[in-house]
Amino acid sequence: MELEIYMKTVEQRLEEHLITEKPYYLASGKEIEIALSAHKNGLPLLLKGPTGCGKTRFMQFLAWKLQRPLITVSCHDDLSTSDLVGRFLIRSGEAVWTDGPLTLAVRAGAICYLDEIVEARKDTTVVIHPLADDRRELPIENWANCSARHPNL
Repeated sequence: MELEIYMKTVEQRLEEHLITEKPYYLASGKEIEIALSAHKNGLPLLLKGPTGCGKTRFMQFLAWKLQRPLITVSCHDDLSTSDLVGRFLIRSGEAVWTDGPLTLAVRAGAICYLDEIVEARKDTTVVIHPLADDRRELPIENWANCSARHPNL
């Protein structure tokens, strides 16, 4: 019963992040082909550019094209690792694990867009290293030797 409630909650959370209508995006080069190739080959993607150049719109378009939920996190200097990965919360007198946006994305094979990641603290961004290297997993330290990984990651 508890697992069913958790899964419904996860499905509802992911449904909120699905982009159902095609966003307007005008390619300026081969960025779409490069991003699709990176996805096909299981490679992470880093977008760099000035404010207002279309990074967020590009990610919305890519999520729509790949039919994946897009979970966006606005990074800032107060963002903690627990904000990204998750934490135990007390519910009905019990400690219950609640996935953060990064864990939710990794478990579901969604796209996690870390907007303005340069604004986040180093001790927070270090959590994405095993996602971006050949391990392609997210270690969850509060659960002994537990990691989140979707087969399509």
